[in-house]
Amino acid sequence: MSSAITFSQTSVDVWKIKANKINPSDYYGITVANGMIGIVSSPEPFKVKDVVLAGAYDLYGRGRVSNFLRSFNLLNAYVEIDGKRMDANNTANFNQMLDMHHASFTTSFNYLDKATISYTYYSLRQLPYTVLMDVTITAKKDIVIGAASVMEAPDALKDVQNYYNEIDRPHVTISLLTSSAKSPTGKLLMCASNTFLFTEPHGQEPRVIHEMWDNNMHLMKFSKKLNAGETYHYSIAGSSITSAHNDDPLNEAERMTIFAKLEGRDRLIQFHNRAWDELWKSDIQIEGDNQSQQDIHSMLYHLYSFAREGTALSPSPMGLSGLGYNGHVFWDTELWMYPSILVLHPEIAKSLIEYRYERLEAAKRNAFNHGYKGAMFPWESAASGVEETPVWALSGPFEHHITACVGIAAWNYYCVTQDKEWLKEKGWPILKETADFWASRVERNGPGKYDIKNVVASDEWAENVDNDAWTNAAAKAVLQYATNAAKIINTKADDDWMHVANNIPILKFDDGVTKEHATYHGEGIKQADVNLLAYPLKEITDVAQIKKDLAYYEQRIPNEGTPAMTQAIFTLLYARLGDGNKAYQWFKDAYMPNLNSPFRVIAETKGGTNPYFATGAGGILQSVLMGFGGLDISENGIIQLKSALPNQWKKVTITGVGTKKQTFVVNK
Repeated sequence: MSSAITFSQTSVDVWKIKANKINPSDYYGITVANGMIGIVSSPEPFKVKDVVLAGAYDLYGRGRVSNFLRSFNLLNAYVEIDGKRMDANNTANFNQMLDMHHASFTTSFNYLDKATISYTYYSLRQLPYTVLMDVTITAKKDIVIGAASVMEAPDALKDVQNYYNEIDRPHVTISLLTSSAKSPTGKLLMCASNTFLFTEPHGQEPRVIHEMWDNNMHLMKFSKKLNAGETYHYSIAGSSITSAHNDDPLNEAERMTIFAKLEGRDRLIQFHNRAWDELWKSDIQIEGDNQSQQDIHSMLYHLYSFAREGTALSPSPMGLSGLGYNGHVFWDTELWMYPSILVLHPEIAKSLIEYRYERLEAAKRNAFNHGYKGAMFPWESAASGVEETPVWALSGPFEHHITACVGIAAWNYYCVTQDKEWLKEKGWPILKETADFWASRVERNGPGKYDIKNVVASDEWAENVDNDAWTNAAAKAVLQYATNAAKIINTKADDDWMHVANNIPILKFDDGVTKEHATYHGEGIKQADVNLLAYPLKEITDVAQIKKDLAYYEQRIPNEGTPAMTQAIFTLLYARLGDGNKAYQWFKDAYMPNLNSPFRVIAETKGGTNPYFATGAGGILQSVLMGFGGLDISENGIIQLKSALPNQWKKVTITGVGTKKQTFVVNK
């Protein structure tokens, strides 16, 4: 296994990740998000690297397919003191900190000998399209501050329109800095608006001035004299929304900003904190290993940040941390992120499966295009549910196991919630159509030879192979789950489903090791395939077989190019097999070599530089919840199996599990 990267945090706070030695050339930002809008940090004072809005796609850039759109950078600002603007070169004691408990990001520093500055920003959990930056300046000498909020359009947007309005009421004056622009093809209208929140009584606030710089940038600013020892607070609240989310995004962006202004800074933060307190009632608590605890909190924090209840949206492999993978939705969601969200927050998981339900008709058309029945979900999905994989990637036409993953996710939602009405209304249509797909997809070559040929395996280095282990076993599972669902809702299952399931082959080598696919001869594997048959599928339950497959495939993981999920499955299986220490080795190997400075953000691969890899976080969290924690999704709900902890951990407590918000404990 690879050696782990070491970080300089001496005392580990399990809720706060602190960076006090920041190198801008070795800086990978960390994301504050609320499931709809993501803000990615920058090493520059009063800057943010990216603002990413869930569900906003258009055709541009890479691959001739839909891509995530960068939103207006509505929290970019600057501060001048005595006419000189502060930047990374004239500040000292520059520190940044992510508070995961309340999803806030704070930067603090000294400016020469004149002032100490700190600012904290939030992607407000209670307001899906609204963000807040809260600024505190303490003068060391008599100074004049000049503060600005800068609204800049990303390069890809076009037909930018800039607006400035002042709404004057007897009790408040609202200055609105607003921009709108069309997406690259003109398909969407993207809008953003922000405003200052002052602490002075109405009539005593600073005068706000608007400046237009060019078509793509404008700003509003104010100035304020401070005496030595005086502390001054102000905030910036802003909202961003597109026509994909609202029929009138320009006016709605301004309305939401006005709403935030009149809620006020204290109430905005109070309700945001309260919402995160509720989320963290579902937590994983580790005793005896603060660094693992902090890392697990970071993984949970990111999954909670990248999804939210009531959206019918689903996170991409990089969540809201940037434009990675074009913001598309893959099996990464259903198989890797979704299970942890499902057991801890079923109400959020419901959004993820709703995303697929709303695109079921598009999946049926995709099956028709390929000569199959039922529904064939796309390998890469965006807004419409059509295939969004770039044509040079063979996974688009051939990585069919995604359709099984969607069916498995639907069944698991029912298992955890026991919601028969949902199963009848939404789960059953997904399961029926995915089962019909697999019944039509197999080639019926005699008993035990209902082959599934010409697929890209879940081990994506295996392209256009026959009878891939995971694809075949996952198809069998969906056919079984659809049959079970029919009984539960008192409808008739297609008898052919179980006939097909009973004849799909799972191949073996002569020595009994499960064979990845028909022409597999022991090559290195990109990611888990065969070992997924023991978990999550329970296709393989014999302990000796699980051990044999583990021993074989754990030797076939290269040191580079493989994502974190494979080691996570090894972790989970070894913990369930009772070998907590070997599980812990794989747990650390799953992500430690993937960490980037200064916030321990996970990249997709060892030594990679494309964080944040939410897929890997989801896999590792499953290794803790279902491996070390022993949780298991059964047809009758969540149960707990025997498992083993590593020597480093004294106790694991999992709170807020399932719809009943149960607590599960594993002691050393």
